[in-house]
Amino acid sequence: MLLYKDIISGDEMFSDAFKITEVDDIAYEVDCKMITVREGCDVDIGANASAEGEDQEELEDGVQQVNDVIYSFRLQETSFQKKSYMVYIKDYMKQLKKTLAEKNPERLAIFEKKIQPFVKKILEKFDDYEFLVGESMSPEGLVALLNYREDGITPYITFFKDGLTEEKL
Repeated sequence: MLLYKDIISGDEMFSDAFKITEVDDIAYEVDCKMITVREGCDVDIGANASAEGEDQEELEDGVQQVNDVIYSFRLQETSFQKKSYMVYIKDYMKQLKKTLAEKNPERLAIFEKKIQPFVKKILEKFDDYEFLVGESMSPEGLVALLNYREDGITPYITFFKDGLTEEKL
């Protein structure tokens, strides 16, 4: 099993237990689903409650619907205005370029070529995203992007490929 960690903060972000799709050799999209959890114990019924029309209000006390990746890796929601995200992403890309130059120089040219068009796509649909950080909530670390597929129900999270390290378990 592979565990993917934020290269800067060391936070665990996701694992290969989830369906991972590589996008443009620059990012990973990790498919997720909504699961039912009960305080104190995890109860995954394996169904997509939102697709079945089950509302949060219909759940019994102590039971809630959560995103399985966010829940499993204790990702934390954060927020950005478009301007503040642009400041963050500029600084983050500088940090990644520096890290790649030191640790993976052959990857740097690919990163530099592909990252700007990818970020431009994100900025074009900025309002469609929710922002997630690792458990430590490091302000310098990777900010993952939660969005929904065309059906409006199926969640997925985008992670910058070069902002992650793989750890074999």
